[in-house]
This record gives sequence, structure tokens and C-alpha cells, in this order.
Amino acid sequence: MPIVVYVQPDGTREEIDVPVGYSVMEGATMNGIAGIEAECGGACSCATCHAHVDPAWLPKLPPMDGLEDAMLDSANERNQTSRLTCQISMTDELDGLTVTVVPPY
Repeated sequence: MPIVVYVQPDGTREEIDVPVGYSVMEGATMNGIAGIEAECGGACSCATCHAHVDPAWLPKLPPMDGLEDAMLDSANERNQTSRLTCQISMTDELDGLTVTVVPPY
């Protein structure tokens, strides 16, 4: 099972097994990762699962669509590596994916 490394703003790291086909957000919510609120449950309509993806992993992710881009416009601390974790489905190729949690408020 692939692993996602969730990094908290203070640098604390948690490595979590996330099944293939589940989103990075689902992995976070199933395992109580602080800061991934996921208020909309993964419908890409709230931006409370926002995280910064380690730049080395960005080329391995599917491209961001227009809806995700628009939702990120309302996100706290958006930057070049921002993604909504509900939009990243785990694959074996993403084993070791590292994301830094962004406080939603």
C-alpha cells in the first residue's frame, strides 16, 4: 500500500498507508490528520483539504482542473505547490508523496 507523508506546519511528520484509489484527503480524514478538515467531504467545494505538495512530486500528479484552481483561490496561503488533497487519488506511483498541511483559517 502506498504511503503519504503528511507534514504539519510545525514540521511534525506522519507516514500513513493510503489504499490505491483513495484520495490523499480520505487518507488524512481516516487517520485523524490535523488540519485536513474536508468540510465538503471531497466534493471540491470548500478548500479545507488544501495542502502544499513537495515540489518533487508535482510532475507526478494529474493536472489541476479549473474547478480545483477556482477553489484554491479562496484557500489560505495558496502558492505554486497548492493542491486540494481531495483531488489527488493514490496510485502505486505516488508511494512516498509528501504534502504539508495548510491551516484552513
